[in-house]
Amino acid sequence: MKSNSHSILDDLKSHTPMMRQYLSIKAAHPDQLLFYRMGDFYELFFNDAIHAADLLDITLTKRGQSAGEPIPMAGVPYHAVDNYLSRLLKLGESVAICEQIGDPATSKGPVERKVVRILTPGTVSDESLLANESIQLLGAIHIGKKTFGMSWLDLAGGQFWVGEYASSDELLSELNRLQPVELLISEKSKFDIQHSCLRQLPDYYFAIDENRQSLCKKLDVESLATFGCDSFNEAIGAAGAVLQYAEETQRGTLPHIKQLIPFYNQNCIRLDAATRKNLEITQNLQGGDSHTLFSVIDKTCNVMGKRLLKQWLHQPLAEKHQVIERQEVVDAFLNNGTADIRLSLKSISDIERIATRIALGSARPRDLVRLKDSLNFVDQLKSSLDDSKNDSINRITSEIQDQSQLKQLLSRAVVDNPPVTVRDGGVIATGFNKELDHLRELASNADNFLIALEEREKAETGISTLKVGFNKVHGFYIEISRAQSGQAPDRFVRRQTLKNVERFITPELKEYEEKVLTAKSKSLSLEKQIYTDLIESIQPDVKQIHSTAKAVAQIDVLQSFAETASAHNYCRPKFVDEKIISITEGRHPVVEHTVEPFIANDTNINKDQRTQIVTGPNMGGKSTYMRQTALIVLLANVGSFVPAQAATLGPIDRIFTRIGASDDLASGRSTFMVEMTETAYILKNATPNSLVLLDEIGRGTSTFDGLSLAWAIAEHIHQSIQAFTLFATHYFEMTEFAEQFEDATNCHFGAQEYQEQLILDHTIHTGPASQSFGIQVGKLAGLPTSVIEAARHQLKQLESSSSVHNMHKTPVEELKTSLVSAHKEQIFESIKAIDVDALSPKESLELVYQWQEQLRTME
Repeated sequence: MKSNSHSILDDLKSHTPMMRQYLSIKAAHPDQLLFYRMGDFYELFFNDAIHAADLLDITLTKRGQSAGEPIPMAGVPYHAVDNYLSRLLKLGESVAICEQIGDPATSKGPVERKVVRILTPGTVSDESLLANESIQLLGAIHIGKKTFGMSWLDLAGGQFWVGEYASSDELLSELNRLQPVELLISEKSKFDIQHSCLRQLPDYYFAIDENRQSLCKKLDVESLATFGCDSFNEAIGAAGAVLQYAEETQRGTLPHIKQLIPFYNQNCIRLDAATRKNLEITQNLQGGDSHTLFSVIDKTCNVMGKRLLKQWLHQPLAEKHQVIERQEVVDAFLNNGTADIRLSLKSISDIERIATRIALGSARPRDLVRLKDSLNFVDQLKSSLDDSKNDSINRITSEIQDQSQLKQLLSRAVVDNPPVTVRDGGVIATGFNKELDHLRELASNADNFLIALEEREKAETGISTLKVGFNKVHGFYIEISRAQSGQAPDRFVRRQTLKNVERFITPELKEYEEKVLTAKSKSLSLEKQIYTDLIESIQPDVKQIHSTAKAVAQIDVLQSFAETASAHNYCRPKFVDEKIISITEGRHPVVEHTVEPFIANDTNINKDQRTQIVTGPNMGGKSTYMRQTALIVLLANVGSFVPAQAATLGPIDRIFTRIGASDDLASGRSTFMVEMTETAYILKNATPNSLVLLDEIGRGTSTFDGLSLAWAIAEHIHQSIQAFTLFATHYFEMTEFAEQFEDATNCHFGAQEYQEQLILDHTIHTGPASQSFGIQVGKLAGLPTSVIEAARHQLKQLESSSSVHNMHKTPVEELKTSLVSAHKEQIFESIKAIDVDALSPKESLELVYQWQEQLRTME
């Protein structure tokens, strides 16, 4: 949101000193909403006020005038600002927080102010502004000639990644997995991308060579080879942009970012956007979080575990030894129980994010208490796992660091129940700092001092009416009745004369008054400094706390797998090197909890039947069967046990699903266009080790077109790609596919008609279905009887027609030869039409690249 306040700077003399200060600060932050601190409120002016009032539904008022016009103003209370900031960040806004840094008592003119931090959706670490169970990432992309680079930063968690991709499809798929809340891109980039919070930065932010040097300096290494990132180029451009942008928002360095983590696609089973959506991993088709895979298997005990579980579910492993290590831990937890482990985990706070706030200097007092208490429970957790003979458990617990000195320091330094902020004092424990204790004693023990002084002075002077008192106007005083005031000793200095009494001050009382009146402010100032020093002193421990947090989160997720396996009767899947997916009595992990009784089914895909044509009636179970197969494969490869009696799985590199129908009206794409686009992506990216699930391909167009496309797509996958494929269809002609191609088979879900009632058995059988039962399902749905009878009449007419669709193998070589010939002819014609003399060297080279790419696609 751009502000036009810079235009008002042309005539600063027409404004009050305070508004001149505001406009000068705003000029440096034109793209952020400026929250300008004034007493107990943050105020916004001009366009910022109008925009914020609309977004936050707060009152828009006026203050003074600018060029003869009232100045729009809106404000929010200081104590409730987090609520408003959270709402703005969710809307993709950025906010600059401008605080008073000067002393109002000594300031001449407006109190000195400056922007102390900038909040953006991807760079927040405040507990109140973050979603506890989700990671909020700041991402950046940098596009090269042939490579797509991306970097993403979890500022709150202290993790920093880079990755490179060979195509825009791969990049977009990865963006869909990561879901960064804020995305950076060069303002010169021509890459078309839609994002709710897209920031365009000057091109120099993405300079690769400069960023390589700056990253080495900031991460304190000689070369990025230290992190295994020396081969990256475009990704380094993106990483430098991410880190610089994040540092600018935090107004300083990021000391908790210690390494750059390379991410390689081949280390994970890849899931495209449609697959993630169709499998409802962490979000259901309606956009909610109920009835998802995550909601069913989540038995984690703290938010660090919840975040890691979501991350693992979207990033199943391709490296089987890593999966087996996780399985070993789950097995151990199942055999030994998790009661003590869960008790400790439930008491551990979000120490990962607390550590980040410590590193950034924004930790609050209660963060430190939660950290201290959590570290005690971390010790309990480690103690309960120390006797384990499981090597995988020991590898995880070895990352839990000894923090005994830190715990002792926090126990001595901070009270057990501190206030929310250090602003009003009462945070630092008694005994931690002698000077602070003395100042507090002065401020709190004034009454005792006055009583003691009064008794002593009465005794020394013999004046019976003598009293010692205090008021806010005159401070401390000794009061004597008018009748006895003449007995006052010489050391009593008259301060005030009233009707019946005289008030005096003594050097001793004056000295004490100065101490007491300044003690509170000195105490608060000293306590703030002690707290700042305390935060700085524990910042070197941040790396160890993050290491501990990572280990705790892993233990939490793995014990969650064990709890789920025990509660829902999951089995441990086996992994083999041969191409196979063999599942005995597999169940859908979500649907089995909503449908009673749930019918389990076997899945057997291997080299002899790698394509299965699945037929059967609507509601018969085809989609559930396909989804459960994919979800079992996914769960197995994150290290979880699976909902089946037994499962044996070979290598899988990608999972693709094209299930269900939806349009994309915002982009002008019909349901059928979406279907074809998603299918095209599968055909371009699937490999022999992929699992492909296709449901009702071709149904969005005419029967002949749809059937032809369905056959051609199935044939291409079976013959050219040779992936494992479950192909569900209502085209009966597709059942001929298994007759014409080796290594293909038919299977179906059964149904029977009994007294005009449709009975579905939800069980998979070998062979094709006998009929579709579409009319029967229509009747079950409540279509009028007249419509059902008309449909039956039309069906008889069609079945008696001689228009039978006979499907055959495609003459691939013949078509390919024809296609290649046509493409080459097009290239020759384009060469003839070129004016060679008019081409620049760059244009000539681009044409060669273009022709080369066209010829490659013919292979």
